[in-house]
Amino acid sequence: MPRERLLSWTPQRALDAMDANGIRIAIASISTPGVWFGDGSEAPALARAWNDYAAQQVILRPDRFGFFATLPLPDTDATLRETTRALDELGADGLALFTNYDGKYLGDESFVETLAEFDRRRALIYVHPTVPAYGRTIPDLLPQVIEFAFETTRAVVSLLVSGRMAQFPNIRWVFSHSGGCIPMLAGRLEHMLERPPFAEKVPGGARQSLRQMHFDVAGAGSPGAMKALRHLMPVEQILYGSDAPFVPAERGLSELSETAFTDAERDMIERKNAERLIPRLATKGASAC
Repeated sequence: MPRERLLSWTPQRALDAMDANGIRIAIASISTPGVWFGDGSEAPALARAWNDYAAQQVILRPDRFGFFATLPLPDTDATLRETTRALDELGADGLALFTNYDGKYLGDESFVETLAEFDRRRALIYVHPTVPAYGRTIPDLLPQVIEFAFETTRAVVSLLVSGRMAQFPNIRWVFSHSGGCIPMLAGRLEHMLERPPFAEKVPGGARQSLRQMHFDVAGAGSPGAMKALRHLMPVEQILYGSDAPFVPAERGLSELSETAFTDAERDMIERKNAERLIPRLATKGASAC
């Protein structure tokens, strides 16, 4: 069960799983629910505690670990402070966000100041889905089964229709799970967003904006998902991701192996694309991340 896998995680268990599956370096981040539980004083402390712990693991094993810093959004001031600390003092490889905070998606006006700072820094931003504001729609079904795919879709569309992608072009975005439903909806988005009032907010069209993003294949590397994703995205924008410890690394790698890639394409997905986004990985001999 996800809870038991999460609570039993240790750096050594991660290393054991990586060694068993040929993974040279892993980028760690916090998954849902993150650190915000409605308490503006608690969230910054939780974010600092995680980021300090993660940075220490990188110090101990810089050849095996990296991390995306967690942030105490929707608290803007605390988030800006932790962004500075994480990137300038702790050496975080990037920053981790969720698809929504208190029901507000990333294109919301309340996040503009934060996005502006990310843009100024040309930050690498990893976005993971979280529980939607509307909760579960199907009884007894965990939200990650289907709702997470819709969450990623909503976050991406929010950034498009709000004009934030055009407003902050220097942010380097990575979204999980093969982009959720985006590959299936890309044609529909392209058609709808070329019309007013969205056309001026999505210059060049939806497809061009989508191709500025990166999608990892964590938990969504099946042949069907890969066919849809590759039809939309150039292989240079696709990254390997494991979704560990929730999904065993061997399962994701086995699933990904069912799709026919050239050796060069597989090398880009498993290694080179990550090295381009995080250049220090190339000096550590990473073969996958």
